[in-house]
Amino acid sequence: MKVGDVVYIRYKDHVLFKDVYPDPHGPCVRETVGWLAEENSDYIKIVWERFTEPLENAKQRTTGLVVLRPDILKLSRV
Repeated sequence: MKVGDVVYIRYKDHVLFKDVYPDPHGPCVRETVGWLAEENSDYIKIVWERFTEPLENAKQRTTGLVVLRPDILKLSRV
């Protein structure tokens, strides 16, 4: 895979709990599709929302996710 490829990822996500009994809580399995923005031996970075063209006088922003390698259950190019 290379930067810019559209990828599917299934991963274990951390769960935040507050003011509850902690025993039933653990990581949940989630999935997403997006553009591969960065990949290295520690993590991958996925962007799932971005501007289609440059904006004048505005910073380019994206929305995405960084997933640690040990939490990745499946990663494939779409």
